[in-house]
Amino acid sequence: MSVFKSVSLADQVFEKLENDIITGIYPRGEILTELKLVEALGVSRTPIREALRRLEQERLITDAGKGSLVLGITLEDLMDIMDIRQRIEGLAAFYAAKNITEEGKKRLQEIRQKQDYYYSVHDVDNLRKVDDMFHDTIYELCGRTVIHDTLLPLHRKTMRYRRLVLNDSGRLENSVLEHSKICDAICSGDDETAEALITKHIANAKEAMIERFQKNG
Repeated sequence: MSVFKSVSLADQVFEKLENDIITGIYPRGEILTELKLVEALGVSRTPIREALRRLEQERLITDAGKGSLVLGITLEDLMDIMDIRQRIEGLAAFYAAKNITEEGKKRLQEIRQKQDYYYSVHDVDNLRKVDDMFHDTIYELCGRTVIHDTLLPLHRKTMRYRRLVLNDSGRLENSVLEHSKICDAICSGDDETAEALITKHIANAKEAMIERFQKNG
């Protein structure tokens, strides 16, 4: 099929299905079957079986006999993910500030410029993309492989609720301001302030995400 490359087909199918489950295209309670996915994605059963096996390991689905039951992200999952992020993302910001280079400063400042521009023109779709880029870049700039590899999948799993939160104009404005302060602290090498600011940022995001979850499921 045209949307998937022949190399690492199972990886691409996994990423597609993971994204569709996380964003709610396949909601909690839906049954996925190999035949349904073969028809939807246009690939053979082999990469689909591998992708389903990995999704089960990620606890996003479970075997339901005649198919796979979508578990998705529960409220408890979301709370645990955000609690972990609140504790570890501070370390990422701390080390990003401690290890910041001129190239790293440039990357963060370019992201902030994009954020400010998209906010000024009320482009929420691109602001969501920049939000992803901002956090992912901090994970990379911290220079700690374990921290990066722990935070990246957790950040991805909150995608749906982060997007819902950014639809709230009040939370969006606060998030933009918080990002700017975090960027300043990291770029100036103020590791303790960067850690404190991003920890508070994640706490605020957690509160907003839980509220959206309770409203939207």
